[in-house]
Amino acid sequence: MNIRLYASIMFLFCFAPCFAQKNIEYVDPTIGNVAPLLNPNRPVVHLPNQMVRVFPNRKDHLDDQITDFPLLAQNVITPQMVFSVKPTDTVFKGRLTFDYDHEITHPWYYSTQLTEPDVQVAYTAGERTGIYRFTFPKGVQKHLLLSHYYPKGEYTFDGPDAVAGTEYVNDANHKQKGVAYMYGVFSGKPQSGITTGEKHWTGYTVTGIPPKLTEANGIKAWVSYPVSDTATTVEFRYAISFISREQAKKNLEAELKGVTFDVLKNRGQAAWAKALGQIEVEGGTLAQRRSFYTALYRCYVRMVNITEQGKYFSGYDNQVHEDKQPFYTDDYAWGNYLALHPLRCILDPELEGVMLQSFVNMYTQSGLMPEYPKLYGDRPGMFGFHSSVIFLDAYRKGVRNFDTKKALEGMLKSEDKYTLLPGRKDRKGALDSFYDAKGYYPALHPGEAETDPLVLLRPGQKRSSVAITLANSYDSWALSEFAKELGDTATSSRYAARKYNYKNLWSEQAGMFMPKDAKGEWINIDPKIDGGHAGLDYYNENNGWTYMWNVQQDLPGLRMLMGGSQKMEQRMDQLFHEGLDRSKYDFWDKYPDATGMTGQFSMGNQPTFFIPYIFNYTSSPWKTQKWTRFILDTWFKDDIFGVPGDEDAGSMSAVVVFSAMGFFPITPGLPEYTITSPVFSKVIIHLHNGKKFTVIARNSSRVNKYIQSASLNGKALPGPWFSHQELMNGGTLILEMGEKPGKIGAGR
Repeated sequence: MNIRLYASIMFLFCFAPCFAQKNIEYVDPTIGNVAPLLNPNRPVVHLPNQMVRVFPNRKDHLDDQITDFPLLAQNVITPQMVFSVKPTDTVFKGRLTFDYDHEITHPWYYSTQLTEPDVQVAYTAGERTGIYRFTFPKGVQKHLLLSHYYPKGEYTFDGPDAVAGTEYVNDANHKQKGVAYMYGVFSGKPQSGITTGEKHWTGYTVTGIPPKLTEANGIKAWVSYPVSDTATTVEFRYAISFISREQAKKNLEAELKGVTFDVLKNRGQAAWAKALGQIEVEGGTLAQRRSFYTALYRCYVRMVNITEQGKYFSGYDNQVHEDKQPFYTDDYAWGNYLALHPLRCILDPELEGVMLQSFVNMYTQSGLMPEYPKLYGDRPGMFGFHSSVIFLDAYRKGVRNFDTKKALEGMLKSEDKYTLLPGRKDRKGALDSFYDAKGYYPALHPGEAETDPLVLLRPGQKRSSVAITLANSYDSWALSEFAKELGDTATSSRYAARKYNYKNLWSEQAGMFMPKDAKGEWINIDPKIDGGHAGLDYYNENNGWTYMWNVQQDLPGLRMLMGGSQKMEQRMDQLFHEGLDRSKYDFWDKYPDATGMTGQFSMGNQPTFFIPYIFNYTSSPWKTQKWTRFILDTWFKDDIFGVPGDEDAGSMSAVVVFSAMGFFPITPGLPEYTITSPVFSKVIIHLHNGKKFTVIARNSSRVNKYIQSASLNGKALPGPWFSHQELMNGGTLILEMGEKPGKIGAGR
């Protein structure tokens, strides 16, 4: 079908307007493909929130060689891939060189021209399927090799042109262990075979058919086409399953039977046009539109639907389940509670509920509410139980299509039975009992030997005593509030007071949160740098200047601790002005996650993302407008360096989307938003209930970034806030902009 005709039909049957086709042109998956220090973004080809996600296997955008092409990336942050394919026409020499100027990357399509060997590679994705297309020069042999990323894997041929595969995932870094399956079909009439490689890579040459193989990682599959085969293009069509090889074959037949490469590509383009067409913008620069829509695209990489024809494999009980409702996995509650889940509550609340029901199903199957749900079970990750915040936030925003009572049961079990320590899924220990009794996590003095057996189980993580205390204060508040919403007053009362545990570590002398030992004595440290690698003894990945603000559930209470609105504002000013007091080398040697620095503020890591909005709790909301504009303009350029840190598959991108639109959910769990200066003159959100929410920034420009007045549906806002219900009811938020700070009402 002609893509223009398809777009016209889409207009008639969905909310996405015709401008959606323009929006997808702004997306550049290579933005941020070079990281400041840690993990780069990847140019992922996939459909929104679907299972198959693919990108070329290379280090980052500066790497001019591709190792191979995966059939599936199970993790898009620190790549965890299964099944690979690579082409050659003469000799396999290891990695494949390519030409950057011939590389095309879209959310739905990827292609590149390899220079050695001389092969063009193109790819497009379905939900559980994909198609690779390899174009060779005329008059050469054509060879493809299928391999594995893990030591144990198998391939068998089902006739000369069809192959089935199994890969046994055993990833110690991600604490993931399971099995993936594939079934694929090659075009034409190839010769094919299986080989068992050697222990180490030695390369191999193709000397006719079959090729001679001496490569690593288990059993390989190969197909070859002689020179006499005049077709220059070889297609490899495949499907993935987590159930069985037989199910992979069914997935292939269900999705790709009679579907050409171009049809699948056009379907993908239409799916992205629909998703990105839900938000329409006017004004702003081309660079701002490119950054905005690329960030929005990245908000659809998690969670992913792994249901296969009404069934799914669950890594939470290692069983195959039948379910009429899709099952989603791959999430990151510690990072995604703040903006990604709240964004979905606006754009697709029904889908958010389905995803939360998947969380509940995982709890039912495993006995533990997940925090880092992955394909093969929950990964031990960061500290805290921020899934509780996600449930509360969604519920208060009207998302009810999940088992709320079972969700509360799982939240309670996490709080009552499991340790708060990061990187573990263990039962409570002595430190947790101390916390329950005293209201803070005890720390060790510098140089004091660790003796707690639960901490010693994972040497890479430490007590993170301040960070844990602050996080649990928030999580306990969310649990208490959720229980209250469900009418469970006993549970609500039991946890309500823990909301204030953060106060137990507030040091008047230091003016921030500091560690205490088990005797209740302050531990004298430099909160800028002390605490070992990543500050893990006391904080976690960020220093005391970041954690000074991590009281989202009670920002008015934090303001009182600081001495009032003026003192809070002064402290916020100091955050952006305060120096490192050491070289960047020395600082990043300790805190490699804390990139995107402005003073002591780091835009490169999750605990900081909401901080610029705290000025809205002072008498100078204009400073929120100043700094959010500065952050977007400085750290989110539309180039390969355009992400200032660990984006983590949507957590940072969702912050960009909200901030660029001009409002933000500073406290998930409260159904409201606080405003800032949008980068666009007009934003229209097409809601699933058929209504539209519009933000108009009159006279907005790079200079005119300050809000002079704000009104919602013709009524002046008394302060920089509006409710989720007001947004979902539709309407228009009008911001009058000017070049000097305005007065839009004092902060709360």
